[in-house]
Amino acid sequence: MAQEVIAVFDIGKTNKKFFLFDMDFREVHRDYTYLETIEDEDGHPTENLKALESWVQRTFQDILKAKDYKIKAVNFSSYGASFVHLDDMGKVVTPLYNYTKPINAAIIDKFYAQYGPEIQFCRETGTTREGMLNSGIQLYWLKHEKPDVFSKIKHSLHLTQYLSYLFTGIPVSEYTSIGCHTALWNYEKQDYHDWVYQEEIHKILPSIVDTGTSINSKLFGHQIKIGVGIHDSSAALLPYIRSIDKKFLLLSTGTWSIALNPFSKQLLTDEDTDSNCINYMRINGAPVKAARLFLGHEYNLKIKELEKHFNVGDNYHQSVMFDPNIYQKLKDNFLHRFDWSSLEVTKPKSVAAMDFNSYEEAYHQLMIELMELQIDSIKRAIGKEHIKQLYVDGGFANNQIFVELLAKGLNHMEIKTTDASLGSALGAAIAISNVELDQKFLEKNYALKKHSPLITN
Repeated sequence: MAQEVIAVFDIGKTNKKFFLFDMDFREVHRDYTYLETIEDEDGHPTENLKALESWVQRTFQDILKAKDYKIKAVNFSSYGASFVHLDDMGKVVTPLYNYTKPINAAIIDKFYAQYGPEIQFCRETGTTREGMLNSGIQLYWLKHEKPDVFSKIKHSLHLTQYLSYLFTGIPVSEYTSIGCHTALWNYEKQDYHDWVYQEEIHKILPSIVDTGTSINSKLFGHQIKIGVGIHDSSAALLPYIRSIDKKFLLLSTGTWSIALNPFSKQLLTDEDTDSNCINYMRINGAPVKAARLFLGHEYNLKIKELEKHFNVGDNYHQSVMFDPNIYQKLKDNFLHRFDWSSLEVTKPKSVAAMDFNSYEEAYHQLMIELMELQIDSIKRAIGKEHIKQLYVDGGFANNQIFVELLAKGLNHMEIKTTDASLGSALGAAIAISNVELDQKFLEKNYALKKHSPLITN
C-alpha cells in the first residue's frame, strides 16, 4: 500500500531540494539539484527560471509515477526578495532579477525623496535601505526605468507563489513573502504602504491569501492539495511557533546571525532600524522582529587571519574546546583586540595589540568579543518583551564555545540548541497540514539539547 506523504519544494539560492514527509513529518525521500545561473540583460548573474521550472515539473511527475507514495499535498518554500513578472497570457516578461543586482543609486534616492523621510519609511516598512533586496524597489525601478517592460506586466508574483502558480494557474500573494523586507508593507497600518497605491503597484499584485491556504487540484489523475508557499525564514520559524507554548527567541546562525522575535508587540524604532533590525512576518500577518549581525562572515574572516598568524590548518578552529582557565584569564584582563572588517557596529575606543600565547587563547578572545555583539543583538530583538527561552540553530549551535559563552552571558535565559537542517522544508509541510504540535516534536525532530553554563562566576 502506498505511503501517504506531503511533498515540499525547498528552493535555495544554491541548492534546489525536494522532500517527502510522512504524516508525522518524518523525512522519507529527498532529491536535490544545483542549477547554473544565467545572465540578465545587463550581464548580472540570475536564476535560470526555465531550468528551475523544468526541474520542479519533472521531479513532481516522476514521484507521481512511483507506486511507493501517495501525495496528499504539496507546498513550497524559497528565498525571498524575488519577483516573477507575468503578462496577460501568463508568460514570463523579465528575467528573475537577482536581489544582488545593483541599480542606479539615483532611482533609489528619488524613491526615498518622494516617499521618505528615509528613516520613517524604514521604520514603517520594517526595512533598511538595501536596493533590490527590498524587492518592492524592483517594481518602482521597472516602472520608472523600463516603462515598456512594466506596461506588459499583468501580475508580479513572489517566487514562492510562482512555484505554486505552476501547479494551479492561480496568481496569489501571501503574508510571509510580502513581509520579508520588501518595502511594500506598512506594519503600522497593516496594509500595503501608501507608495504602493500612489504608484498603482497594487494593480499588479494579486490578492492576499492566508499562508495556510490550499487549492484542491487534479494533477495527472491525482487529487492533491496545493499550497500557496511560504518564505523560507518564516517557514523555518513555524515549527517552533507551533510546538512551544511560551514566548521564545530563535537565534538562527550562519553567515548571518539573525535573532527572531515572533512575539514583539512594539513597532520598530528609529534606533532599531539604525541597528540593522528589520521585520519578517508570521503566517497570520503579525510582525517578527529580526536583529541581524554579519557574525558568521566576520568569524570566517578572522579565522583565516588566525590560521595565517599561528600557521595552523583550515579546520583547526573546529577542534578548540572551551577552557575555563583561558576564559578567566582573558576576562580578568579584558581588552578589545579585534578590529572588525565587515560588522556595522560601533567600534571600541581602542584596540590592544594581538599578543596571545596560543591559538586557543586568541580563539577564546575572538569568541568573547563576538559574543558581546551577539548578546547586544539578541537584547535588541527582545526589546521590551519578557522572554526567557532562547533556541539556537545553524552552524554555531555546534560550536561549544559559542554556546557556553551565550549561556554565561544570558544566564537568566534557558538556552537550547537544535539541529534544524530541514527547517524551511519542514515548516512548509507543517503550514499546509495545519496541525498543532507539542514540544516533543522538537525533541524528536530537532535533536533538542538544553545548555547550562560550565562557569557561573
